[in-house]
Amino acid sequence: MKIAIVRLSAMGDIIHSAIALQFIKVKYPQAQIDWIVEKSMAAVLEFNPDINTIIPIELKKFKKTKKLSDLFSQIKILKNLETYDYIIDMQGLLKSAIATKFIKGESHGYDKNSIREGIASYLYKHTYTLAYDMNTIDRNVGVVSQALDLGVGSKEILSKQAFLFYKDEDPIIYDYLSKDKKNIIFVIGSTWPSRNYPKEQFVELANALKENVIVIWGSDEEKADAEFIEEHSQYAKVIPRTNLNTLKALIDKSDLLIGNDTGPTHMAWGMNKPSITIFGPTPTSRIYVTDINKLVDSPSKVDPFKLNKLDFSIKEISVSEIYKLTLELIS
Repeated sequence: MKIAIVRLSAMGDIIHSAIALQFIKVKYPQAQIDWIVEKSMAAVLEFNPDINTIIPIELKKFKKTKKLSDLFSQIKILKNLETYDYIIDMQGLLKSAIATKFIKGESHGYDKNSIREGIASYLYKHTYTLAYDMNTIDRNVGVVSQALDLGVGSKEILSKQAFLFYKDEDPIIYDYLSKDKKNIIFVIGSTWPSRNYPKEQFVELANALKENVIVIWGSDEEKADAEFIEEHSQYAKVIPRTNLNTLKALIDKSDLLIGNDTGPTHMAWGMNKPSITIFGPTPTSRIYVTDINKLVDSPSKVDPFKLNKLDFSIKEISVSEIYKLTLELIS
């Protein structure tokens, strides 16, 4: 059996989709599984033994350049792939559905009532109903489970094996890890300002914990916020920007990750490492709460069908709430 998974981006969504791989292999241990993904996100999937081939494409490049030659070069990659028994679009956007259409084989995806861009469903041969506002991980696993008749549910997801892997990480991370204190990672950035817990409150949390806090960043703005936290807390250290492979290693070597609702935070869940996700204007149904993966959320009411980017209620989450939860996880 040859299976192509289409999930192009973003980091957190790729992580919440990659959990399905292990369940495919349980039922079809000899299956060939290839994954089509945006080149910038390919490293999230690297070294996963359940993936035969990671196929990077650059549709975002065409979005920037608007050059038809850039688009046609990506289409050519897809058209030249082998024929698959199953092509499963786990993303459910028009761009991913179009990518799916150029791959040879029978396509599977969400029906028109299950995705934001319903028109995408007309490009699949087989469609499945999974409510748009249900748990994101359940949706991702669900579309694969229905297409391949896996019979996977919450019980199996809660009992998952870690599925993010790394190799030959940058040894610089070991200069920032402590042997005497708990190593706690702060993920301080995200795609929207309103999803970010205030840097001043991260400072307060670091000073209350008195553990070894490692602050990661991914942009110049995040670096400035990270340096602010370091400047105002003797317990916080800003680590140089790392690649995704090394970031996975850092998370694996740490005791806890605390961060906003964003990709690096969700890596901890994918690696079975303790985490606290801080939610403001995004739905908490994006994650699974487990014995080691917890969440705190703001008091605002979130509409998953229409997210409010001007909702800064994340500021209302008290440091004491996160502090208490942290002590429970690291004790």
